[in-house]
Amino acid sequence: MRDIYCLTLFLLFLVMSGMQVQKKEKVIFFGDSITNAGVKPGGYITLMQEKIKKDGGPDYELIGAGIGGNKVYDLYLRFQEDVLDKKPDVVVIYIGVNDVWHKQSNQTGTDPDKFVAFYTAMIKKLQASGIRVIVCTPAVIGERTDFSNSQDGDLNRYSQMIRDLAAKYGCGLVDLRKAFLEYNLANNPGNKESGILTTDRVHLNPTGNQLVADLMFKGLSTK
Repeated sequence: MRDIYCLTLFLLFLVMSGMQVQKKEKVIFFGDSITNAGVKPGGYITLMQEKIKKDGGPDYELIGAGIGGNKVYDLYLRFQEDVLDKKPDVVVIYIGVNDVWHKQSNQTGTDPDKFVAFYTAMIKKLQASGIRVIVCTPAVIGERTDFSNSQDGDLNRYSQMIRDLAAKYGCGLVDLRKAFLEYNLANNPGNKESGILTTDRVHLNPTGNQLVADLMFKGLSTK
């Protein structure tokens, strides 16, 4: 009897030793006002959290780190405190709209070479710390489908630069630019400049937030 008891304890010890406590995967969404709004009610990050709670997984801890008006160099300046110090497992970089938009609105946009340089520096630092990187193309500055939005050309150019960085450094890619264009082509027959996925040509309405939430989930699950 004693031998059976000891054997049971030994087998239980082996089983417990092989078990690992499931750790939540910490995901930081790093960006501008779109990401800042993402943590508010109805925002894409909130929608993701609600889905996780409802469906019981995947086991992510989602953190929004967005500040309105930010461009890529603003992200770089707060990179240590808002990202690296929090020791995330995954960082989703969603930036570029203001780098393009502010060229016209405030004459303070970001030149292409500087955009790539700051973006590259962040990717390299994240990967050197063993952090998985997902990059996102900027979606829209105006939703017209005939490419008559005044900054379509620049937005396409900066989106391609981000795609190229993803390919060069092996990052995950959430191609919001492509997805938004496709959605508008199918759902904006009136060629409206807003109101399909955005409230004001840039910031997301409920449909836009849901689309981004779905795409972000897909990006996180693709490894």
